[in-house]
This record gives sequence, C-alpha cells and structure tokens, in this order.
Amino acid sequence: MSVEELVRFDGEALGHARHTVLADLNLGLRAGERVALLGPSGVGKSTLLAALRRRLGQRAAWCPQEHGLVPPLSVYHNIYMGRLERHSALANLVNLLRPRRDAWRDIQALCGELGLEGLLKRPVAQLSGGQRQRVAIARALYQARDVFLGDEPVASIDPHQARRLLHMVQNQHATCVIALHQRELALRHFDRVWGLRDGQLILDAPARELTLDDLDTLYPDAHSSDAPPEPA
Repeated sequence: MSVEELVRFDGEALGHARHTVLADLNLGLRAGERVALLGPSGVGKSTLLAALRRRLGQRAAWCPQEHGLVPPLSVYHNIYMGRLERHSALANLVNLLRPRRDAWRDIQALCGELGLEGLLKRPVAQLSGGQRQRVAIARALYQARDVFLGDEPVASIDPHQARRLLHMVQNQHATCVIALHQRELALRHFDRVWGLRDGQLILDAPARELTLDDLDTLYPDAHSSDAPPEPA
C-alpha cells in the first residue's frame, strides 16, 4: 500500500455471511480524494461502505443511512454520542444528567451551522425527517475524524441544503466516500465516482471526465418511459 493510499481491495468479495454482494472488487481509496458512490438500491453501496469503515477504524467518521439516532434522547445527547469513546463511562453518565459546558458550546455552534439552532434540548423523536438527517450529519462531523463515510446522508434534504451540507462535510474532511442518488451532485461536488451495478464495480473515474449519460449506465431503468423521475 502506498503512502497516499488509505484502503485497497484486490479482487475481493464482499457480502454477508455466505452471500456475496460484490464480487472480484478492485479499487483503492487515496488520501485527499472525495468519492461519490452511485448505483441502484440494493447493489452493494452499504456493503462497500461497511467494509471501508472496518478497514479505516477510528480514522473514519460514520453517517449511516438509517441515521442511528436514539429517539428519546435530545439533539445534544445524540450528537455528543459521536465522542463517547473519548470519555470515561462515569463522565458520560454525568453528561447525560448535566451536559458538559465545552461539549454544549461546541455542539451548539455546530447546530447553528446546520440550521438546528434552538433544538438542542428537543428529543429527536419530535424532529422531522430532514432535521433527523442533519442531526446524524452533525454527530458524524462532531467525531472530527480524518475520513467521512456517508450512506446517503443528504437523501432527506432539499437540493439547496444538500449542496450546503456537502460543502460543510468536505470543508472538514479532505477525504470522503458518500453514497448518493443525486447524479448532478456527484459530478459537481466530487473528485471521483465509483459506480456499482449487478454486483460489480463498473465505473471508477474522475468526475470531471464523466457526464450524466455515463452515470445513466449504472441504472437499468434510467431511460425507461415508466421509470420514476430522479430526485433533484
């Protein structure tokens, strides 16, 4: 592995137990590279992100597709969970009852940037889907790690907010791999595109060399007359 390469897969098979999702996978993730991960639902994007997360360990911040939040807990406590491992069990228990001043200050500032100001004490169960998505992104940003891994982190957010949040993520993380469905975002905001289809990596190229038509090849029904329109 070269100095600039963080992760490499050499002809590997990824999946669950005995079920192979991605076969004969060959790719590498380099430091400083911002990668958009595209492909139809169920093609293996989450499986690949999980494998990257295992390889990178504590170097990777993680924003899962299903948010991974604790609904009865407040916005503050859900975001604070991004750094649970940095404190003792006793300190975390005390924080549950009486928030740490430094953590409250940092999380309040982060929430202000994400449009969540005034919500720190509100239980996540009372938030909208888009607000929950932003809380999940805030928790990943609060981890303050080298690499950002996101499984459709802007799927529940309008296009303007999605662009702004991607900008925030990429300002903090020189290296990221983010699964998306919005092809335009992949071309405009990323250095590289990985495309999955039928259990294979069929696209691995610089975003500047690709067009929307190139990305259409990843989706079997892209040109079907009865295919649903792609989200903006």
